[in-house]
Amino acid sequence: MTTAPVGPPPPPSPAPSPPPAGDAPRRSRWGLWAQGDFRKLWIGETTSGLGTAVGNVALALVAVVTLEASPFMVGLLAASAWVPWLFLGLLAGAWVDRWPRLKVMLVCDILLLLLFGSVPVAGWLGLLTMAQLVVVALLAGAVKVFLSTAYGAVLPSLVAKPDLLEANVKLRAGDSAAEIAGPGLAGLLAQAFGAVSGLLADAVTYLVSAVCVGTIRAEEKPPPVSERRGILREIGEGVRFLVRDPYLRTLASFAAVGNLGLNGIQAVQTIFLIRNVGVTPGGVGAVFALVSVGGLAGAALAGRIARRFGTARGLLLCELVGAPFILLLPLAGERLPLAVSAVAWSVAVCGVIAGNVIAGSFYQAYCPPAMIGRIRASASTVNFSAIPVGALLGGWLGEVLGARTTIWIMASVLLSAGAILLAGPLRGLRSFPERPAPS
Repeated sequence: MTTAPVGPPPPPSPAPSPPPAGDAPRRSRWGLWAQGDFRKLWIGETTSGLGTAVGNVALALVAVVTLEASPFMVGLLAASAWVPWLFLGLLAGAWVDRWPRLKVMLVCDILLLLLFGSVPVAGWLGLLTMAQLVVVALLAGAVKVFLSTAYGAVLPSLVAKPDLLEANVKLRAGDSAAEIAGPGLAGLLAQAFGAVSGLLADAVTYLVSAVCVGTIRAEEKPPPVSERRGILREIGEGVRFLVRDPYLRTLASFAAVGNLGLNGIQAVQTIFLIRNVGVTPGGVGAVFALVSVGGLAGAALAGRIARRFGTARGLLLCELVGAPFILLLPLAGERLPLAVSAVAWSVAVCGVIAGNVIAGSFYQAYCPPAMIGRIRASASTVNFSAIPVGALLGGWLGEVLGARTTIWIMASVLLSAGAILLAGPLRGLRSFPERPAPS
């Protein structure tokens, strides 16, 4: 589940214990806001995050409302965005470690602008079909393999190691704020101008992101050509590091199972709200906005949780205490008012996002800088590959058993991921370990 924090801990708590850094911490009353390159990254990624939040809802609304897609077709659409990880994830990690990561992000932003912009154009011309939506989702997913890998690897070159947790908090908080505004905005656009207008807004945000990323002046130093080895050998190094390290291996397995359940839910959530609970398209956006408040709260609380309880113990608390609230979601409109289920859903998202921030900061501080793209891509290939499986499974179950029963089943799968954390090496730790010494 894939998808960083500020604020002092309560008085009696011990000092923070994220992985220590080799770089001296920066002292500024404004923290990372004082750094121009970080501000540009934050603005660009928060803006594109707003577009993604709008686009995700708009894409589902176009399929369900405009094209009257079946639950399986909605699941297929959701899966298409993640299938490319199966084929490109490992290659992208090796290539991104060879290239300037900011330039990779810039090219990806431009390609996403063109892809998502094609949907409203086809809609206005009366040519839009489910086939085009699936193709756009598939190609955009391929581009996002490179964008996600580069984005996950570029941060350590922009901020000092002690500031990674703060940086991830600020970035995740921006994403969460965008996720609050995005669904509501998508619903309003759908009501006023039609669902495809949300995808136009998504396309425009990638233009803003491209401008911001293109003006970052941080110096990157990819390894010279003389130091490159065969692409398969470099991929193997990242895979072996992940497989041999008990902490990274546990986190990757946990994320895979969590993504299986989470995306099974997401495959049918729009259908569930519209057809089972009777929510309007505008109301769907409002529900998703309320749920996204939990993401913002999770990002804001992650740092306090990590400092109060330790990074490893904090991750366990997020997943074992917050995530179980998801079990109240399928009761919406039947045994519980929708508002109560939506608040519970938001609490579950709070736990998931806080855990993601803590785990993501650990990856960036723990992995060797020269290999971080390959290691993260290896982990992402494992956990993101579960997303299309979960989406297709959720869509198929929704077709056979109905959306409400599907959410019950996939919520149980999501919660079973916590057992992987309990069975791994994190159970007895307060905080994650430091980066291992080179062998």
